[in-house]
Amino acid sequence: MKTMRSTLLLLLFMPLTQPAPSTQQDSHVIYEYGGDNFEETILSQDYEDKYQDGKNNKEKVPIIPDENRFQLQRDETVTSLPPKKENDEMPTCLLCVCLSGSVYCEEVDIDTVPPLPKESAYLYARFNKIKKLTAKDFADMPNLRRLDFTGNLIEEIEDGTFSKLSLLEELSLAENQLLKLPVLPPKLILLNAKHNKIKSRGIKANAFKKLNKLSFLYLDHNALESVPPNLPESLRIIHLQFNNITSVTDDTFCKSNDTRYIRDRIEEIRLEGNPIILGKHPNSFICLKRLPIGSYF
Repeated sequence: MKTMRSTLLLLLFMPLTQPAPSTQQDSHVIYEYGGDNFEETILSQDYEDKYQDGKNNKEKVPIIPDENRFQLQRDETVTSLPPKKENDEMPTCLLCVCLSGSVYCEEVDIDTVPPLPKESAYLYARFNKIKKLTAKDFADMPNLRRLDFTGNLIEEIEDGTFSKLSLLEELSLAENQLLKLPVLPPKLILLNAKHNKIKSRGIKANAFKKLNKLSFLYLDHNALESVPPNLPESLRIIHLQFNNITSVTDDTFCKSNDTRYIRDRIEEIRLEGNPIILGKHPNSFICLKRLPIGSYF
């Protein structure tokens, strides 16, 4: 009897033990952070965990990826692009230097004119590989005052490229491959197109006639056969040295029908290095205060 009581008491105080439930594999899987569809997979799995047939109302804790590890692996496989602004100004100002309305794109090997900030007044794109200039390059750029394309490979310029730039005062196209000049803007003060391949037929008869503010004209080291006609009264400096100019006339700089006409603004005319003997044309310079620089024999 005592044995039965002991047994019953033992049974009553023994802890009830149950076999441990089988470990349920977490529905999350181990993701490869460097994979292309990593973020898409995470979002899909999270959606399934929360809304799968309403069977599991308990929200599961999502796996939080190691951001540093993910960023490191992504940087090794994907080259990030520079940030862009809606007006596309940022790429140009990353490649070039933008400072107070001036854009400096010198020696950066560009082959076209980059998009410019609309407030740009000065562009320096010297010593690059630009071959052509078009009207689209400067569309909606009303503030441009100076353009410098010295030392490029420019062979062609559309006629409408500069004609609508009403404030443009200085234009440098020196050291390129030009055969002709485009239509020039009305308020131009300085034109530098030296060291090109421009011939006389590449300059229209009235190219300079209406440029009443043009003061400095540099066309030296080209292939001109004659002095450009209809040069404006505003000119102070004219460089035409080292061309193929063979003669000048009484109307080239002066007016043959007006002996009292004086061209008093011209300070310097250079004609040296041309196959012309200036001494044979004395009346061609009668209106000038200073004789042209060149050979007098």
